[in-house]
Amino acid sequence: MIAALATLLAFQLAGEALRAALHLPVPGPVIGMALLLVWLVIRRGPGEPLRHTSGTLLQNLSLMFVPAGTGVMLHMGRLADEAWPIAIALVASTVLGIVAAGLTLHRLTRHQEDAQ
Repeated sequence: MIAALATLLAFQLAGEALRAALHLPVPGPVIGMALLLVWLVIRRGPGEPLRHTSGTLLQNLSLMFVPAGTGVMLHMGRLADEAWPIAIALVASTVLGIVAAGLTLHRLTRHQEDAQ
């Protein structure tokens, strides 16, 4: 697992180094991910340790959004200025999601009852 993490971090570091050296407008981790993709294509897929480590990271992906959520605090002024449109969008999308899920469940339940 440590070797696989070191591999992932090495590609991220390589991406950061390329970004800094070539003054690219693309974030270093994105470049590192592209390099990792090329490496995996050449190797014809990841080995078992990298597959296991990547799966573990994906299972805990929600924890990786904490720094991004904290970064939102930098834009608190803009969020305050646009609080009403954001609130309306959040409420509307939540209501639409609940209605869509409810209608889907209703139709699937009715379809299942008709099939029996």
